[in-house]
Amino acid sequence: EPIKMKLVLIVDDDDEMGRAVSLMLKLLGCKTRHFHNPRPAAEALLAGDLPDMLILDINMPEVTGLDILEFLRRRKDWKDLPIIMLSSEAADVMVDKALQLGADGYVMKPVTIEELEKVMAQAFSRHKMK
Repeated sequence: EPIKMKLVLIVDDDDEMGRAVSLMLKLLGCKTRHFHNPRPAAEALLAGDLPDMLILDINMPEVTGLDILEFLRRRKDWKDLPIIMLSSEAADVMVDKALQLGADGYVMKPVTIEELEKVMAQAFSRHKMK
């Protein structure tokens, strides 16, 4: 079971959503940290606080999930960090853009635990193959 005991960082300005995703991850056996704001999340990463995976909400005020994704993918230290996007719109052009920028997958809101587990497993195996 590749997902268990992984540390997953969630960045979502929506408190309820962050808590829901956090709970699902805990049920899947992960450890979690939820940031409401991209800045402290970026600071934690820059401080060398490397999680096993990052889950980013696409739509956030000021700094979007896409901004963070683009920033991280430009740096070689985080080229291999599995990153999953959370999106509230199915036909989201942002989702296409996220995949182009190097996201490993995305999960639609409302998130289900099955979907989350599936996308996470795919993202982890993608990075193992590299």
